[in-house]
Amino acid sequence: MLAITAVAGNVPLHHTVNNALRLVELAGRTGVPVYAGASGPMVKKLVTAEYVHGPTGLDGADLPPPSIEPAPGHAVQAIIDLVMSHDGVTLCTLGPLTNVGLALALEPRIAERIEQLVLMGGGFFEGGNTTPAAEFNIYVDPHAAHRVFTAGIPLVMMPLDVTHKALATPERLERFKEIGTPAGDAVYGMLSFYERWDVEKYGIPGGPVHDACVTAYLLEPGIFRGKHVAVEIDHGTGPAQGMTLVDWWGVTGREPNCLVMNYIDADRFFDLLVDRIGRL
Repeated sequence: MLAITAVAGNVPLHHTVNNALRLVELAGRTGVPVYAGASGPMVKKLVTAEYVHGPTGLDGADLPPPSIEPAPGHAVQAIIDLVMSHDGVTLCTLGPLTNVGLALALEPRIAERIEQLVLMGGGFFEGGNTTPAAEFNIYVDPHAAHRVFTAGIPLVMMPLDVTHKALATPERLERFKEIGTPAGDAVYGMLSFYERWDVEKYGIPGGPVHDACVTAYLLEPGIFRGKHVAVEIDHGTGPAQGMTLVDWWGVTGREPNCLVMNYIDADRFFDLLVDRIGRL
């Protein structure tokens, strides 16, 4: 891992930076630099989701304040510098695409050097979780998402159609608690806190584990299945703003630009999470 870049999303930037620092300390990976990035979207005003994740964005984990500081410099410039100085960089995005969109605006040449970008965001058959049309990460900064999806970067999308099948049921949650380590306890705490919202909203037996799908794909891509299709981002001002228009059946004839996942082996996914978190 070359770096972590924080962006405003579920909570404002100062919290996402703080959370990233707390988590690298928890994981014993303090050598990984954490850069502070964009404090708001490229065009529109920031929308946050404290009502889901708590005031800090990491409520339930019960982690101490970090003892380390963010790396000097801005996350957008760090992305440019790292991509331009390394071959085969993969970007993993777990929030709004603002940092990447700004990096592409400042240095378009990074697009041809990025090996792939794996993102959690969007939805098609599931629709949206923030508006009827839009998933949160894309809705927060649809203009950045549009720039990313039209840059020619090889994309892999983990939409709600996958993450809503990766449910942290009580039995799966208990496995993290049984690890008996600070990392296991933190994961158990944050998932237990966060899932209350989705369980009530959707009437499902556990909260979806969204972001970990990105890393799981890199570790064991066979857990997922999907299809190369054309995806367009609605970045207009109407009620569909932030919608990921997934041409699943190829009706537009547009060239595919994204591998969109629609299947996950949830048991294998949680086996992988328990195993890797258990190593920390």
